[in-house]
Amino acid sequence: MSGEGRNGLTYSDAGVDIDAGNLMVEKIKPAVRSTMRSGADGEIGGFGGLFDLKAAGFKDPILVAANDGVGTKLKIAIDANYHDTVGIDLVAMCVNDLVVQGAEPLFFLDYFATGKLDPDQGAAIVKGIAAGCVDAGCALIGGETAEMPGMYSAGDYDLAGFAVGAAERGQLLPSVAIAEGDVILGLASSGVHSNGFSLVRKIVEISGLGWDAPAPFAEGKGLGEALLTPTRIYVRQVLKAIRETGAIKALAHITGGGFPENIPRVLPKTLAAEIDLGAIAVPPVFSWLAKTGGVEPKEMLRTFNCGVGMIAVVAEADAEKAKASLEAEGESVFTLGRMVARQDGAQGTVYKGTLGL
Repeated sequence: MSGEGRNGLTYSDAGVDIDAGNLMVEKIKPAVRSTMRSGADGEIGGFGGLFDLKAAGFKDPILVAANDGVGTKLKIAIDANYHDTVGIDLVAMCVNDLVVQGAEPLFFLDYFATGKLDPDQGAAIVKGIAAGCVDAGCALIGGETAEMPGMYSAGDYDLAGFAVGAAERGQLLPSVAIAEGDVILGLASSGVHSNGFSLVRKIVEISGLGWDAPAPFAEGKGLGEALLTPTRIYVRQVLKAIRETGAIKALAHITGGGFPENIPRVLPKTLAAEIDLGAIAVPPVFSWLAKTGGVEPKEMLRTFNCGVGMIAVVAEADAEKAKASLEAEGESVFTLGRMVARQDGAQGTVYKGTLGL
């Protein structure tokens, strides 16, 4: 009877707890319900999420899709044991990429993978995702939770997000009307957002500070908490400005690669963005990172947003109108630069002035 006892293994013995997964689903249902909007009123748990474009008010829509993650900012959340806000980051990184194309975010799906599922931790993450969806006006219509022992170390997890939006045909951005002399407006960021955190973590290591130490750049906050400030979601504010003013010609989300990589993505090859670095009120976190890590301004500009989470291109005559609309929705907006003719062989982003680090 050498085979006795060898056929009694369960999935749980292999490290996967189906009951924990079911418990997490029950915990997150109220948060998911809070994200429902016109076009989406189903319950999670099916094999796929449904969305009715006609019910959402679209007549001849073009769909726009984006996906992203949170990067190594998750390591700070894991090490600091603070999981409430990374879900907001996940949504922000996707929906901000939709709105820069003039699209209204409609629905969102998440992928959460971990080595050992903790239903409370998972629920905290998904509640953050739901909060981001509510802010962006999109429905959380589905997701996947994967418990993968052996793939992830104890306590580790990863997140991916997938968002779909829509714009009526002919209303996508950028516009072909971008011209020399157009004004570039900067929209302030909420901090580091979700890019450059491998460098952030290296700098924190150099500083010798723990995640619970007082943040040198944010009074009353611990270092981990301050660095986990979620990425700002610009959707409602920007959509209102697009629809009410008709002034927005182009938008760029300042993510990985900073100014030099993201701004040229929405510009004609004949134009460059002249950025006045002196116009940026650089948040203290970036000054601390630059000083502590000895990071040069050029490297800061190609790694971080340095205080500018998004830019908008408008005609000079429309600049005040667009600025007023965005400010009425709570944005901090400033004139960041203007469009200039691009010289042969020149970069799509050129600078004047000095970054106030």
